[in-house]
Amino acid sequence: MKVGLILIGDELLSGLRQDKHLPQVMSFLKARGLALAWVRIIGDDWDLLLQTLRETLQSDDIVFSFGGIGATPDDLTRQAAAAAAGVKLLRHPQAVALIEGRFGEEAYPNRIRMSELPDGASLIPNSINQIPGFKLQHHHFVPGFPNMAWPMVEWALDTYYAQYFDTTPPIEQRWTLHSVQESELIPMMEELLRTFPAVRISSLPSTVERRKIDFGIKGRAADIAPAAAWFAARMQADNIDYAPQT
Repeated sequence: MKVGLILIGDELLSGLRQDKHLPQVMSFLKARGLALAWVRIIGDDWDLLLQTLRETLQSDDIVFSFGGIGATPDDLTRQAAAAAAGVKLLRHPQAVALIEGRFGEEAYPNRIRMSELPDGASLIPNSINQIPGFKLQHHHFVPGFPNMAWPMVEWALDTYYAQYFDTTPPIEQRWTLHSVQESELIPMMEELLRTFPAVRISSLPSTVERRKIDFGIKGRAADIAPAAAWFAARMQADNIDYAPQT
């Protein structure tokens, strides 16, 4: 399962605003034993937004999209999501009720546009001002305002994806390798990852001492143990000097 972010807004690309969502969502995911796989930052560009959502909706990735769900002309996300999914943009009855309840007669004629969502979308509650975000397939669309967006992201994670949570912290084992160049280890690293796809590796050559490498394997305990044993056996078979780090 991969998790991705789409951050939308010309102001992010111009530097007018600094993104705050990326580090916060990474923190939310880490607390649940998940990790971020990718992030895209795009402006208020219809063609690019449509292309992006068409690509991501075709995947099985869990996606959180920030910004562009308001009622002003530069808010294009609701319309692009519907077009990318090949569905109509319709007024969602529950969203209409929430917006009317929040604004009364002032919901018309403009604020009510925020109830126009892709057909088949479900609502993501907004505890700050009651104007909901929405879920379409595995995509979750929330406002760009952090105080609204972050509780909505946590709600979506806990409501729809708790079965994927793994709060057991990953572990890492590291070794110092001597008398070997990193390029010589590439076949071993490729085979290790093919054999144990659930782990990650890191290879850090020394910038001071030639032919010295800091090598690590990271993952869940159940995955690390066999991968580390395989690595040690390979080092011995290849006559490479290696020592565990403490």
